[in-house]
Amino acid sequence: MFSRFFVAALLLILLGCATAAPPPAVRPNIYVMRHLHTPGGATDPDLTADGQRYARLLVDRLAQDAPAVIYVSATKRAQQTAAPLAARLAITPKGYNPADTPGLVAAVLAETGTVLVVGHSNMVPDIVERLGGARPAPLAHEDFGDVWHLSGPDRVTRRIKLGA
Repeated sequence: MFSRFFVAALLLILLGCATAAPPPAVRPNIYVMRHLHTPGGATDPDLTADGQRYARLLVDRLAQDAPAVIYVSATKRAQQTAAPLAARLAITPKGYNPADTPGLVAAVLAETGTVLVVGHSNMVPDIVERLGGARPAPLAHEDFGDVWHLSGPDRVTRRIKLGA
């Protein structure tokens, strides 16, 4: 009888002293892209007809992993890229300052759900890398329709082509 009591007490003590490891930090699922098709040379152009068509393709492409938050710069082209998806999801995109990549990265990493960032050709490689993904090659003006998907704790980076 004494040994059963002793074993039970010892088990209770051991269970009380054991500390569970904290759950792994949840990292948001992130999509980063450049705004869609624009004509060259203009200061703040609207999307072209192709850009508008690709913006609608983005809605379908992200349907299975819809963002909870969309970040866009103040440019018309970035806002128009996100507009069809934001309308479908009934969310208002959050603005960010393109000159403050560290601030944008901190804001994105503080999110708990899927995030879409619509940036610009000179920013996308830096944003992807600062979010923990593999740095994409520099983007030229003609490089439209690519989306970088960062997922998992190791920030596996996959390039998605909207037109493909």
